[in-house]
Amino acid sequence: MTSRRPAAADPGAVCKGAPGRVAPVIDRRRCEAKAACVAVCPYGVFEIRALAPADRAALPVLGRLKAWAHGNRQAYAVRAADCRACGLCAQACPEGAIRLVVQPPG
Repeated sequence: MTSRRPAAADPGAVCKGAPGRVAPVIDRRRCEAKAACVAVCPYGVFEIRALAPADRAALPVLGRLKAWAHGNRQAYAVRAADCRACGLCAQACPEGAIRLVVQPPG
């Protein structure tokens, strides 16, 4: 099961950037799947999912223990191309696990 909040009535009022210019990057060592990003993103960029095996394997031992303590679930930017660079997700994340990264022109 995934967590997703429906889009806001007027997301353009807050998120004025063009889609695809930035992408949210989630620090797997910090994310605790509290879903604040899911709740605030008006474009449905995030979902809480089971931690992918490759992502789990890449974590240090303490990171794997932390992930286990949080049900081996984390936020994933499943629709990163829809990001409009408002930064609400980064502001809302209690762990500071999200940063917006400028994407190369494509």
